[in-house]
Amino acid sequence: MILLVLCISGGLIACGDPPPHIVSINPRTGTPGEILTILGENFGDVQDKSYVTIAQIFPTMSSYIEWTDTKIALRLPEFGESALIYIQRGDKKSNPVLISNRTTLPQPTSGSDMDKSPRILSVEPSSAVIGALIIIQGSNFGSSRDTSGVFFTRDEDSPLRDTIPVWTEVFDSNFGYELWSDREIQVRVPDGAASGNLEIRTFRGNSEPFFFEITDKPGTKVFGEKQTYTLNYTVGIQTREVPASHSLYLWLPRPVLSSSQPSVQLLSWTRAPFMENYRETVLFKFNDLAPYTTMETTLSFRLETYAITTNIKESLIKESGTFPMETVYTLPGPLIPSDHALIKTHTNTIIGRERNPYLKARKIYDWLITQGGIRWEPVTGGVLEALDRKRTDPYGAALFFCAMARAGGIPALPVSGVLIGRSQKAIRHYWAEFWIDGFGWIPLDPALGTGTVPADFAFTLRQDRAAYYFGNMDNRHVAFSRGERVLSQMEVRGKTVSRERDFALQNIWEESSGGINYDSQWGDVIITSLEE
Repeated sequence: MILLVLCISGGLIACGDPPPHIVSINPRTGTPGEILTILGENFGDVQDKSYVTIAQIFPTMSSYIEWTDTKIALRLPEFGESALIYIQRGDKKSNPVLISNRTTLPQPTSGSDMDKSPRILSVEPSSAVIGALIIIQGSNFGSSRDTSGVFFTRDEDSPLRDTIPVWTEVFDSNFGYELWSDREIQVRVPDGAASGNLEIRTFRGNSEPFFFEITDKPGTKVFGEKQTYTLNYTVGIQTREVPASHSLYLWLPRPVLSSSQPSVQLLSWTRAPFMENYRETVLFKFNDLAPYTTMETTLSFRLETYAITTNIKESLIKESGTFPMETVYTLPGPLIPSDHALIKTHTNTIIGRERNPYLKARKIYDWLITQGGIRWEPVTGGVLEALDRKRTDPYGAALFFCAMARAGGIPALPVSGVLIGRSQKAIRHYWAEFWIDGFGWIPLDPALGTGTVPADFAFTLRQDRAAYYFGNMDNRHVAFSRGERVLSQMEVRGKTVSRERDFALQNIWEESSGGINYDSQWGDVIITSLEE
């Protein structure tokens, strides 16, 4: 058989040509009819059948003023508040860039707070990898962050993505913020960010978008299939004999914010909390309760969660050793004995001479799902016992993966939360994530990778589950903790209570002082509504 490959030249598409790449646009905020200049590369020497789309709108041929391999000029068509710009050349599509419509922006009134909206003057560097530290300079950022934030373009699989840009926020839990002042912000490029615009949002308003490029990403991470859940859980307290003066604290876990769980709203509570958001918990304080009384505290949350799909090119992975995740999430901990000699020896046996961190993680995952003896029924003991018995449960499997990953030099953290079935029943569940430089966090679920779920739990297991649950995640996982949440007790002489194998991994759930006698009952997470 003879394979004939035809390559077309002369300004059209040649074999092996890279796709168009947009470096910058001017203006970033424009009006319909204004001339837009796009700079970049691989546009093609002549336009021919290539074209630009703006919010999925095709400008007329008369709109084009100039087309070269590195520059395009055209008049802007009518579009909404903002739009994503793409260049299409044959079957190759460029990276997206966001443009805002100046006519839809609110006009400041002299003397009003709108005069004090944040303004970005520069971002250095103008391009970087996921996790890198960048410096944003400008004005009116505010002397402290409070509820303000920095938002990056997000790679979301949505039918409206070309017309309504989506964003991912920088979170404290990912070492996101290093400095916030009125004129300078130092922030790390968040997990889930894509090339496009970033903006600063404060209570006084939002900055104009500023283009930022994500570089050297060794693959893609796409968020899709958004699911919105409303859930609640209840904690009951029954006092017995109590002294005249005493205190009781309760740390109720909040669903955590992350790139795949970007929106969490506390809807209601039956009792007013002491602090609504204290280190990813809702903190309650009760003073001098009456003896032999019963009270309940219920929290209700609304959150969005997304399925994650990753596609990694192993050959493009580069280890830098410069990110804080590589320091913090390779350390041993009480639940993760990654420095134990048995764990190190076993890990070295599994990974052998492999140097690539992604492939090392894959080897560990493959061993866990084939030889780790994962079962749903609770198995007592920790990671060392799981290694000795070659038998564990979802909780132990998540910790076991993290221990071996960290022993192999791979940043990893356990994730605790609930798994939601077809009937909206939620059960406690545990999975894990590991970090790849320049890419971000990659999810995996060893238990579901083996098809391990309760017999009476209505959950659809994928046919490709072993491969799928390494690097991908469905939208039926709701996380209440990422990593081990270490809290400090409120009073020096307080007596703390921990809860093992619950829906969050945190060291303190209750604290009492003054000698109060009481009983507590923590209810299960209940899903009250689901929106697709």
